[in-house]
Amino acid sequence: MRIAHVSDCYLPRLGGIETQVHGLARRQRLAGHDAQVITATPLARHDRTRDDVVEGVPVHRVTADLPYELPLHPRPGREVLRVVETGGFDVVHLHVGVLAQFAQGAAQALVRARVPLVVTVHSLWGPATGFFRLADVLVRWGDWPAVLTAVSEAAARPVRAAARGRVEVGVIPNGIEPGDWRIEPAPRQPGVVLVAAAMRLAPRKRPLPLLEALREVRVGLPPQLSLRAVVAGEGPQRRAMERYRDRHGLGWVELPGRLGSAELRDLYARADVFAAPAVLEAFGIATLEARAAGLPVVARAGTGVEEFVTDGVEGLLASSDGTFAAALHRLVADPVLRARIAAHNRRVPPGVGWDEVVRRTLDAYGRAARLVPVRAP
Repeated sequence: MRIAHVSDCYLPRLGGIETQVHGLARRQRLAGHDAQVITATPLARHDRTRDDVVEGVPVHRVTADLPYELPLHPRPGREVLRVVETGGFDVVHLHVGVLAQFAQGAAQALVRARVPLVVTVHSLWGPATGFFRLADVLVRWGDWPAVLTAVSEAAARPVRAAARGRVEVGVIPNGIEPGDWRIEPAPRQPGVVLVAAAMRLAPRKRPLPLLEALREVRVGLPPQLSLRAVVAGEGPQRRAMERYRDRHGLGWVELPGRLGSAELRDLYARADVFAAPAVLEAFGIATLEARAAGLPVVARAGTGVEEFVTDGVEGLLASSDGTFAAALHRLVADPVLRARIAAHNRRVPPGVGWDEVVRRTLDAYGRAARLVPVRAP
């Protein structure tokens, strides 16, 4: 099967959608399919390279001579359709967030050309749900012959609401290779509990509320128990986090910057708990990796983390910042609970590995093909 993945953002940009689109295309190619990527992301600043190969995945870069380096194109429909028809692709898989000018702009042209189409929403629409509901009134995207999916049930609910319940929205989760994150716990220092987190240090991921929760947990611990924390990642809120840490005497919180996979595995081998404070979390790849490594998770309820964390089984889910801090305190202070959840997480791998993701995508492609069985000339 010839598969075209269309995404505004792609490597060398780094982010959740970029790495997931690349990972899915690679796994599909390993399964014998000809998966390729069409993107508006240039190879490098001011680079106008049209085609290249990234780790075995052919990439078509539909870039424009714009005065800024953003993944935008003034005519995405025409250009994406040109690549799709020239390449003879069997199905197109659009990957969108909230704002995806390139992929969303190509959708109508692909529908008109009767190309089998699958759309996956990678973000929580949140307040933007009303905008998409208005767009459905204007262009009736809910009636398009396309298969709509999202990366989690939490991300699927706003899509169904925007389409006013007229369309089925399935779930194709993000994927990892669970075996890559199966690690042996490192020896622990008695009386010390290490909380780990990995995120982009941006307001949407809520790193400052995490520091506030850690501070609250530390104050409430008995004197014989010591708390340490490592918050891995980079982003625009790093300076604010450093100021908060210094102002409140949180010298026991480390901010090592962005860590690679090997460094994260080393961190998770030493850590006792993983904290994920984001509210607008459509899935949570970093949290899934930590859970696969055996760490008990503390996260917010109503997010995509619920795809692989059940409250009281793989971790604890909280409904507010206050209950998040309380759940984190509970895990830090209760070694029996921590040990029980960690043993479960090490024994039972998460059910969202790449094999399952590839299977679900191929099923969605089959349904998309049945919606438009005859291609227009």
